[in-house]
Amino acid sequence: MTAASENRFARQLRGFGPVGLAAIIAVLASSFFVTLLGAVLVLVWVWLSETPWREVGFVPPKSWVRTVIIGCVFGVVFKLVMKAIVMPLLGGPAVNPAYHYLAGNSAALPGMLFVVIVVAGFGEEVFFRSYMFERLGKLIGSGPSSKALIILVTSALFGLAHYTSQGVAGVEQAVITGLTFGTIFAVRGSIFLPMIVHAAFDVAAVAIIYWDIEEKVAHLLFR
Repeated sequence: MTAASENRFARQLRGFGPVGLAAIIAVLASSFFVTLLGAVLVLVWVWLSETPWREVGFVPPKSWVRTVIIGCVFGVVFKLVMKAIVMPLLGGPAVNPAYHYLAGNSAALPGMLFVVIVVAGFGEEVFFRSYMFERLGKLIGSGPSSKALIILVTSALFGLAHYTSQGVAGVEQAVITGLTFGTIFAVRGSIFLPMIVHAAFDVAAVAIIYWDIEEKVAHLLFR
């Protein structure tokens, strides 16, 4: 394949013609069935389409240590606020029935930590924020109003993705977290802080379930 044909193929992948739409369908289908596979395909698409990594948020922070600390602290505090205040006000259950099997379950802990850190923290952020912000941004623009609309759309889709496994309460929580992660990404332009916040949020959730203190946290302020 010549350089000219390679560049043409890259332009077709970045566009919304037959090749570009086929790539979008492949990523969407993969993400629907296997989140991590979808994220990998996004990275392959970025490489083959010659899309600058900056455009999908792969911008290294000025300080990794500061970013990790802020992300971890914010993610944990955010989870506690959601569990103790927001979800009780929305009428959510004190115990998450989908994952209550993790309570005291040491055997299931390593696998779940892999899921929340790699699949959710990395995979979901690459798909719902990096990829979808770039694709939607190319369609409707990147101004403030366009970014606000993209945050709303991606958060709604992020919420719906949690319905099958966690029901209405899971959707409500995912929409709120999606709005938060999306806003962070839109403001900072880097995907790394949302990844860390997302992973820390989910690790905190797993810890609360594993230590079997869900009800205590949920009833901390509201009995």
